[in-house]
This record gives sequence, C-alpha cells and structure tokens, in this order.
Amino acid sequence: MKKNLFISVIISSLFIVALPAKAVETRCGWLLVPTPGNRYLIDKNGTWTIGAQGGYQAQGIENIPNADDKEVVRTNGNYGYNCTCLNVTVNSNLRRILEIQGGEALPLSTCREDPNLPKSP
Repeated sequence: MKKNLFISVIISSLFIVALPAKAVETRCGWLLVPTPGNRYLIDKNGTWTIGAQGGYQAQGIENIPNADDKEVVRTNGNYGYNCTCLNVTVNSNLRRILEIQGGEALPLSTCREDPNLPKSP
C-alpha cells in the first residue's frame, strides 16, 4: 500500500513539474476605469477584464502605470481612460487578465492613431 502511494506521489509530482508557466504578454490599448473597482483593457484582440467591482480582480493591479494627468480622459469624476501597454498573463478563453507585472503609460495619440483600436473606448 505504501509503495503504491509513493509511486502515485512521484508520478503526480512529475506532472506538476511538467506544467508550463503562463507566458507574459505585452498588450497595448485603452485602459478603462469607468467606476471604482472596474478596470478593462481594450486592445486589438478585444476587451479584457482586469477587475469588476465586488468581484474578480487581477493580481498586481498596483503595477498598472500611472498616466500623466494630461493623458487621461475623465468621463466620470476621477474615472476615465488612458492609453497604456501592460505586461500581463491572461486567460484567453475568459478574456481575463490574470496578473499585471508592469507596463508603460502612453500618450493618448498612440491609441488614437492605432488602426487596430477604436479611436476612443
């Protein structure tokens, strides 16, 4: 019995070690923060959820770069959107950003001039 358990543990460990790590991707586009707790990124592939008020929140939200005030469009008090690139891991099936490792805030003109993005979110 102990021998079978030991073999099962060894085999299970091999599968755990063999699982690939999620690759970090750089995604650029409109970062929307329409209301508290709600964050989305719209890039050339669509809309990605970063966080939903009272629900899902990606890890590493504190790593989202701060945009210069003149590069933020305010649509709801202090909330609005800006242009950014984020280094993230994603779940493509759910269109969800899992973790934010960093990024760079960009001028609004970068997103406005990108033919793969809407002119504004």
